[in-house]
Amino acid sequence: MGGAGRREIGHGALAEKALLPVLPNKEEFPYTVRVVSEVLSSNGSSSMASTCGSTLSLMDAGVPIKTPIAGIAMGLASDEQGRYQILTDLQDLEDGKGGMDFKVAGSADGITAVQLDTKTHGLSQAIVEETLSVAKTARTKILEEMNKIIAEPRAELSPFAPRIVTIHINPERIRDVIGPGGKVINEIIDKTGVASIDIEQDGTVFICSANKEGMDKAVEWVKSLTREVVVGEIYQGTVTRLMDFGAFVEILPKQEGLVHISELAPYRVNQVGDIVKVGQPVTVKVIEIDDMNRINLSMRQAMPESSFPSPPPFSEAPSPHRGERRDGPPRHRGSGGPHDRGGGRHRQY
Repeated sequence: MGGAGRREIGHGALAEKALLPVLPNKEEFPYTVRVVSEVLSSNGSSSMASTCGSTLSLMDAGVPIKTPIAGIAMGLASDEQGRYQILTDLQDLEDGKGGMDFKVAGSADGITAVQLDTKTHGLSQAIVEETLSVAKTARTKILEEMNKIIAEPRAELSPFAPRIVTIHINPERIRDVIGPGGKVINEIIDKTGVASIDIEQDGTVFICSANKEGMDKAVEWVKSLTREVVVGEIYQGTVTRLMDFGAFVEILPKQEGLVHISELAPYRVNQVGDIVKVGQPVTVKVIEIDDMNRINLSMRQAMPESSFPSPPPFSEAPSPHRGERRDGPPRHRGSGGPHDRGGGRHRQY
């Protein structure tokens, strides 16, 4: 077995040129694609057979090509009187004794590659036009037979193939995914088991893994870190702090908002702790993002009234007596006015 010769290289280049227009771009399918076609014997065009076989193999592998490609080799039999006959699916004998080898590859919509060898002194326009017309009929028939085997690319790659998922994030949120010293991105890789996560400056994120479950977890993790809060959307969050005026809820990693006490329940709430506790999962709705990017949330607008605890019986807190002091030391009320010089001295009469 030696290396590829001129003929093999030329035939491979023709099949590659036929398939390149229908291959997905890097954003759709960020894989390196390598197709190997080994022809053990042939009485026809090995390059056109490789084109058809490569299309079937790409679709079977789950490569999302735009449309199937087929190819056919056309020949020519002619005499000195100018009579000619176009030959479809050129065989070896017809190639050697015939006047041309005209390979045409393409889809049902058009041609993607051609290659022509001729032993005549050129071809007339009529021969070229007829050849292309007959080749289209043959190509359409081949595509129909190929569609009976597989009509479109498989929805998913083989479970044994490495998977690469591409997502796009706001470039300003890249630091949230990487973390200080790469802490966050390394944690994602370690806990999900993905092979790698690569981020480009424009916010394109490539996640590579042979395990679909780990891949899905990593994708969701990255999305949660970079997801933008949208007014009107419902979020599942966790209560992080309780204040007299409301509760703070983390709805996305490192993003929390305030549920004002008036938005905790569909009735008057006296104490925030009567409704929620720290660490409690809650459903909230984003009702506003103010000019300072502070997020205002609502529980009463996010959940049905039946999901809230029953309101406590109304009771009015007793007001303190006027004589009682709530805090601080008793005030010293001296009898002297502001002009007394003696401070604490008292006059006796």
